[in-house]
Amino acid sequence: WLADITYIATGEGWLYLAAVLDLATRKIVGWAMRDHMRTELPLAAMMMAAQRQRPDRGLICHSDRGSQYAAGAYVDHLAVIGATPSMSRTGNCYDNAPMESFFHTLKVELVHQCRWTTQAEARQALFGYIEGYYNRHCSATIWMRR
Repeated sequence: WLADITYIATGEGWLYLAAVLDLATRKIVGWAMRDHMRTELPLAAMMMAAQRQRPDRGLICHSDRGSQYAAGAYVDHLAVIGATPSMSRTGNCYDNAPMESFFHTLKVELVHQCRWTTQAEARQALFGYIEGYYNRHCSATIWMRR
């Protein structure tokens, strides 16, 4: 799995989106949105992913070197689900390229097309994009490649 955080502008200030991407399916298996980017944000996304997917022990969870991903609560949760943390090499954005690619696609297809007055509007649109479009589109794309 890959994990990262991005930010989205709204009329009420920044909305932060943490996401967990499954490299095998290219689906977003966990996500969370908050008005801050403290450890609670990516932890909530990882908890959603673990609850939805019930991963086997030995799963590798890769992220950048953000303090949220090195925090005790986050690392402890990875241990509870039997996952091993992995962090990008310093200054190497390519280590997390598929996650960055998802965020780029999200911003091109949705975020840059909209101006949200409230964070609630942005949350609703982001939820619809991830669950209603992106994850379904990934399923169809993977099925067609087989």
